[in-house]
Amino acid sequence: MTVPSVPSTEAWRPRARKVVVLASLVALGTVLLAAAIVWTWRHELPDPVASHWSAAGEPDGFMSLEAFALSSVLLVAGCVALFGAIGWSWGTSASTRRTVGAATVWSGAFGATLLLAGTASQRGLDDATQATSPGGALALALVLPLVPAVLAALVVPGDPREPATTPVADDAARVPLAEGERAVWIRRADGVPGLAVGALAIALTAVLAVVLQLWAMLVVPALLAVVLAAMFAFTVRVDASGLTVRSALGWPSTRVPADEIVRADVTRVRPLRDFGGWGWRVGQGGRTGVVLRAGEALEVERTGGRVLVVTVDDAATAAGLLNTVAERTR
Repeated sequence: MTVPSVPSTEAWRPRARKVVVLASLVALGTVLLAAAIVWTWRHELPDPVASHWSAAGEPDGFMSLEAFALSSVLLVAGCVALFGAIGWSWGTSASTRRTVGAATVWSGAFGATLLLAGTASQRGLDDATQATSPGGALALALVLPLVPAVLAALVVPGDPREPATTPVADDAARVPLAEGERAVWIRRADGVPGLAVGALAIALTAVLAVVLQLWAMLVVPALLAVVLAAMFAFTVRVDASGLTVRSALGWPSTRVPADEIVRADVTRVRPLRDFGGWGWRVGQGGRTGVVLRAGEALEVERTGGRVLVVTVDDAATAAGLLNTVAERTR
């Protein structure tokens, strides 16, 4: 009998590099196109142009058009380099590659929109001190790039099926089940620290927008509220099919099929040190983390060198049941 080969843990690298290269080209191309358009407006713009506004909406920073355009391009280039390094080194899972692709494309569209909107409002002015507050431009720059970012995430292919071909390790914990017996484990995972910080940020940005009468900026706390609902309340389910982690909004979500589980264990998570913060995160080595708090977490190693970590109570039972259902698929 021929035994199937174990999928290479390096098979993800070509897929990750393709996403990084294509997303980087789109992001840099977008902001360079915006810079070229702005350059055609140079005879209609004041010299220097307003590049920064105070909290009261008054221009308080100025620079040449060339410097303003270059700073936008360099900002995007820095974001592209950061996200590219994450995807290039840690893009083991499709969720990470989709996040990297979306974030990279968003940064390019953000820089381009901010550059275009910030200068378009100054066309025809003789003095940049007359430039109006960019609150609407900033709101547009935050929202409009979400469209290409979502499209970028959607076109990134998912991970190919990679069933495990080796047995679950003998030292991995199990939940004993009789032959034919089934079990389901479900827990709610919430992030009090992240919810508290997010709620404070929502309140502060809403108050600031009202006090300064920058009504367009109310889109910021609205977006923060959606992110908060999507990132800090999850349902974690273990059954015969494997592991499912789903946000309260239904997205983001991920599923680990039972036949792709190498082993499951309990681990301890320090959000800042291990994942750089809270929410849906990418940690060292490319681990994907649903990090809602510090402490006990479920760690699932799957084929292809992928690892998923979820902070949830009673992780020991979840790990034992996952090892049992994974063993049954062998």
